[in-house]
Amino acid sequence: MTLETTSLRVRDSGVRALFTQEARWQAWLDVEVALAFAEADLGMIPAAAAQEIKSKAKVELLDRDNLLEGLTRTGHQLVPLVWELSRICDGDAGNYVHWGATTQNIVDTGDILSLREVHKIFLGQLKRLLNAMAALARVSADYVLPGRTHGQHAVPATFGYKVAVWIDEITRHVERLQQVESRLFVAMLGGAAGTFASFGAQGFEVQAGLARYLDLTPMPVPSRTHGDHHAEYVCILGLMAATCGKIGHESFTMMKQEFGEMEEPVPAGTVGSSTMPQKRNPILAQDIMTASAQIRAVVPLALEAMMTEHEANRANAEMLRHAEKEACSMMGDLLERLIMIMEGAQLKPERMRANVDLSGGMILGEAIMLKLGEALGRQEAHDVVYDVAQAVATEGGVFGDRLAATPAVRERLSEAQIQDLLDPAAYTGLCAQMAHIQADRADEIAATLSA
Repeated sequence: MTLETTSLRVRDSGVRALFTQEARWQAWLDVEVALAFAEADLGMIPAAAAQEIKSKAKVELLDRDNLLEGLTRTGHQLVPLVWELSRICDGDAGNYVHWGATTQNIVDTGDILSLREVHKIFLGQLKRLLNAMAALARVSADYVLPGRTHGQHAVPATFGYKVAVWIDEITRHVERLQQVESRLFVAMLGGAAGTFASFGAQGFEVQAGLARYLDLTPMPVPSRTHGDHHAEYVCILGLMAATCGKIGHESFTMMKQEFGEMEEPVPAGTVGSSTMPQKRNPILAQDIMTASAQIRAVVPLALEAMMTEHEANRANAEMLRHAEKEACSMMGDLLERLIMIMEGAQLKPERMRANVDLSGGMILGEAIMLKLGEALGRQEAHDVVYDVAQAVATEGGVFGDRLAATPAVRERLSEAQIQDLLDPAAYTGLCAQMAHIQADRADEIAATLSA
């Protein structure tokens, strides 16, 4: 089952629409138009031909049956499109369609145009995600819960601190996405083997003109074996998916009844099970975990696709396009679900606090040790508190009472001091401060992103 058919009430990011056959055809037509104008500017084809090509390079003007028949007959993804565009152009303009270019020049550059639109969608989603995380961090800055290391209680933290960690990581992915733009959004027009032979001495000028019309950057060496920019993008999506998957898994865990610290939004009428009517399943979190794993799984494929032999290999190009399409489509799904969780999360601070108290105060062992260490030294204080904690864990009893009954502690700390030190809200460090700092940072970065 794909994510297209699960959680049907989840908003559509719009990414998949950019990978449809019609959308790709139009992107390729846009490149053919830019090519014609770049060549006309240099006197390589008549200006009137470029204008006519532009007027007819609209997918809705093409005969779809002709295109599909051509695809079936030739097995070639672009030739039928070139034929059909040439056919409907008036006069001799059709003779100048695709002048000097090779298929990958058009397909790869056209797919870059589509990817640029996908990229804009991701940045818009990240804007919404950061805004939602900022609001959540502020609300929960002081919600005390157990900080857990190795799956066990460590020291108290706050839910807002968790969100601060997420924000910090997500903003680095925003930086990566922005930094890759200059390397990714490039026009490739080198002809059959990337040598510019079909364009003669004007090769660089033609490619520069094509890039200018498409608002792209021309490639210094338009080799058809270059795949690193596409692979880099897939790798960045893999990194971002890993962060989002981590957040999804954390949400999944905290929704378990044994934790009960939060719940993802569960719209009225949602059915969790056909046989267990009580189920409120973490559908969004599970979808995020699933998509994250699938995105990460195509990263090796993108890297493998870089291993192209000689001057071109269609197999590698197809592998790379598949990896990119899958990663992008699933990333759109994943981000929509994560936004929904961050916008609609139901937090349960009372349960968070109750979980802190599960160890009977032992989660404050470090606080006791450090205070006791002022008189005994850190290592001896560690040994004293360790012995008390291990006795409680193996024999039972109340941590605070056993501390008070231990001579090394009783001689240096009063019962009132012990109780004050066992207050988890007093030992969350700078959690609240980091939550507010990162919330402000999230809003600042979100403000720079287009919706």
